[in-house]
Amino acid sequence: MKKVAVRLPMFKVRNSKIHGRGVFAIRRIRKGTTIMEYLGDRVTHAEADSRYENKHANDNHTFLFTVDSKTVIDGGVRGNEARYINHGCDPNCESTTLQKRIYIEAIRTIVPGEELAYDYQIQRDSDDADDVDQVFACRCGAKSCRGSMLEPAPKRYQLARTSKAKKAKKAFKKSPPRAR
Repeated sequence: MKKVAVRLPMFKVRNSKIHGRGVFAIRRIRKGTTIMEYLGDRVTHAEADSRYENKHANDNHTFLFTVDSKTVIDGGVRGNEARYINHGCDPNCESTTLQKRIYIEAIRTIVPGEELAYDYQIQRDSDDADDVDQVFACRCGAKSCRGSMLEPAPKRYQLARTSKAKKAKKAFKKSPPRAR
């Protein structure tokens, strides 16, 4: 009788210290391994916006993944375990696009029990609220944590925000106490 190779599952979804649910390796995953595809409803950007237009501005929870200028995957609708992979500033995974499909791949060897994470690099927009970095604050705990799930801010943006914050702090310190 011929033996059939059985592939053990690579991961399990459970509670995470980073945020909500997370995906954890249950066996060693070698660097370069495609772990899973990011699945969900494939919709236009306009449809994705309309689905979440009533979402509170301080809610950073999202299962939306941009494929290209026309398509977004909504992992919250018919999605799979990939939607539970949390953001990390020192990730062990990355997302890759192949033929308009999104895959999660290991960028280093991942040991059993380790939480899978990739850098979300959520796009910044010119009309972002001033507190957008706080809304999308990172909780990964990495030594190299940049403090935000957003893509790194351009130097000009960082300087403008820093100068604005410093001016606000100075103004606050200089202003007389106000009656309540």
